Amino acid sequence: MPKYDFMSFGEADIRLTPPGHDRLGQTDTLQLGISAAELNCCVNISNLSMERLSPTLKTAYITKLVDAWSGRYIMQNARAYGVDMSHVLVEPYDRIGRTRNGINFMEMGIGPRPSMQTYDRGHTALSKIQPGEINWKTELDTRWFHTTGIVTALGQHTATEVLAALQAAKANGATTSYDINYRSTLWSREAARNAICPVIPYVDVLFGGREDLALLLDLPADTWQPQREEAGELAAYRQAAQAFFQAYPGLKAVATSLRTVKSATYNDWQTVLVTRKGLFASRQYLDLEIYDRVGGGDSFASALIYGMLCDMPEQETIDFAGAYSALSHTIRNDWCLVTREEAQELMGGGTAAIRR
Repeated sequence: MPKYDFMSFGEADIRLTPPGHDRLGQTDTLQLGISAAELNCCVNISNLSMERLSPTLKTAYITKLVDAWSGRYIMQNARAYGVDMSHVLVEPYDRIGRTRNGINFMEMGIGPRPSMQTYDRGHTALSKIQPGEINWKTELDTRWFHTTGIVTALGQHTATEVLAALQAAKANGATTSYDINYRSTLWSREAARNAICPVIPYVDVLFGGREDLALLLDLPADTWQPQREEAGELAAYRQAAQAFFQAYPGLKAVATSLRTVKSATYNDWQTVLVTRKGLFASRQYLDLEIYDRVGGGDSFASALIYGMLCDMPEQETIDFAGAYSALSHTIRNDWCLVTREEAQELMGGGTAAIRR
């Protein structure tokens, strides 16, 4: 049996957020948190598997951090939620910051003003990683390995490591997943396509919306357009997934969240899974009130992977992932500190009535 149930590779940044809906330029207080798509999944899966105060699924995270206060903050908090951080590479702090840990500034939108992320992640330890620093064949002793387009976008070094990691994970017999997570602020469409397409043959479960799939197939973003609201959106995504299955025969599943933004504080939310068997969709969460939407997609990916690790049927898996990720919008910061039982209750039609 593999040592771990789930491992991920990515970059962890410090997240700084003004209180409430303040803008960065008007606040004298910043709330401290952690921003890390791949680490979010480790923490969430560990939290979802909690039994008698201990996680039943073993998770581990791989990254590179500088030995400064920010690196220690990330390490200590992840360990507190049961994530094994022993595979993290540590770079000595030079007292100047020539190599550093990244920072992510987050403004929470309200009404017509959208939320806004500002990245400060140049010269990070992980972006300077060199070939051979990680022996992927021996490191990836796991049932499931996950990574994303965010770490791929850091540069040629990390893109090379992502490909090597996925190749090794597949060779070791792990199930692999990849979240495209395209960010136009990090790289161009052409650069993303050139870096991501080579990794897809080594991916079993792919997370990405219609526009993401069109990007990788070098098609216009509006290639698959819904003809009508609810059913049309699902039909359009099914077409996109089927095109991807044809292009990549080894791919087993494609999944995404469908978000309709009514305002920064109210969205409609639904999650979708397409396998070779067909399409499975959660119920729609209409007018979902948002406290913090960052990490919603990672919460969806976490819950879907958790369901697959636990051998849930497809419809139960997507229903659970939909409920869990909907609840993540009610939690501040990236980690979805919602229990498995709370997600199951909402999934079964539970309400927001007070629990006594």
